[in-house]
Amino acid sequence: MYFKPINRFAGLIGVLMWAVTSSSTQAQTLAVEPYEHRPAIQNTIVEERLDTLLPRLMREAGLDMWLVIAREYNDDPVFLSLVPKPRFTARRTTMLVFFDRGEEGVERFTVSRYPLGSLYEAAWEGGDLDAQWERLGEVIRERNPKRIGVNTSDTWPVADGLSHSLHEKLVDAVGPDLSNRIVSSEALVVRWMETRLEREVEVWQRAVGIARETIARAFSSEVITPGVTTIGDVAWFIRTRFEEAGLEPWFHPDVNRQWQGADFGENAPFLGDGSPDSVIRRGDLLHTDVGLCYLGLCTDTQEMGYVLKLGETAAPEGLNVAMSVGNRWQDLLTDEFKTGRTGNEILAEAQASLEKVGIQNAIYTHPLGVFGHAPGPTIGMWDNQGPTPGRGDWPLYPMTGYAIEGNVTVEIPEWGGQSAQMKLEQSAFFDGSTVHYLAGRQIMLHLVKD
Repeated sequence: MYFKPINRFAGLIGVLMWAVTSSSTQAQTLAVEPYEHRPAIQNTIVEERLDTLLPRLMREAGLDMWLVIAREYNDDPVFLSLVPKPRFTARRTTMLVFFDRGEEGVERFTVSRYPLGSLYEAAWEGGDLDAQWERLGEVIRERNPKRIGVNTSDTWPVADGLSHSLHEKLVDAVGPDLSNRIVSSEALVVRWMETRLEREVEVWQRAVGIARETIARAFSSEVITPGVTTIGDVAWFIRTRFEEAGLEPWFHPDVNRQWQGADFGENAPFLGDGSPDSVIRRGDLLHTDVGLCYLGLCTDTQEMGYVLKLGETAAPEGLNVAMSVGNRWQDLLTDEFKTGRTGNEILAEAQASLEKVGIQNAIYTHPLGVFGHAPGPTIGMWDNQGPTPGRGDWPLYPMTGYAIEGNVTVEIPEWGGQSAQMKLEQSAFFDGSTVHYLAGRQIMLHLVKD
């Protein structure tokens, strides 16, 4: 099956509304596609990307040929985004060749021992490794490209997939004339990896929805018994839910707690105790950071919960106000998302707006997509609230995804003026003019009740 669009980029709001407005209702577990259905979904997306997106991006980058060469268990980071599923690694030495024929479109073929299905023509009938490299040189010379892009980059790890030894073999294979035409394809790789199709956004919504409903279940009495359950228990509940559903976590869930009277030190960048054996108590403010990958796209989500004390029916108003401040922080940050602005420019503009309204904050927002920490404009880092050279200089493009990540620090009257930190992160999509949260965003604390 394929997921139907839900209000075009609006997110799974109806399904998840309970998670952001109330914790009194048992979560609805969102369906996860069985393994056997996933390749067809992903391959439809890969084919559309190769047919419609790649030609435009190659021309944008000024490349008429792009080579992606990888060896088994030493994959180029971009390799799996280009080939049909199910596939887990390159086989032996796998060579993908893309050549722009202008009006005739981008030709794509492979010079490899093993075929790659209907998406790629085969340009080699077999032989030893020397014969394979010889054939690659032949097909390149036949096409006589002006600029040959290869995946080498000092700035972007995801665009630095061609190993030193493979680069040397390529230079030998094409000869001295054509080797002078070899250039870095880093701009193409970043644009390929960061750009999403509308079809992908529909799938992405489900992935983010699964992450959010799992957090809501974790921050409820289904999982937490005050005085018994540990931080580590909650983290492993989330991880187990993902593993049992065949969802790939891209990091182990982080869970931590703040409470009235806690002293985390004046210089602590993050407030909270994340020791796995730390026991959750009534009156705790909980935080989790969760990331999963599903159908080729990753999520990154941080949300907050509160464990009600005996006799309480709601969290202290100061904590609710702090959550509202966090939402205001999100709005002021995303208001600065303008096509063409660099990550560093967005950071500076947002910081100026936040300073005007007196919100104590930190911004460490990053691109999101095929990888959790994806290529694209970096907008602050937790340990650097100034410009990030290189990655922060990349401009904002339409049809790209981001983890809107950071924190606000707010004094809580009910805690005697002690500060609490709302550490928030939501997966979002920029369509060129507006930032859309892919499955809504948290606007109220999750409540752990009796």
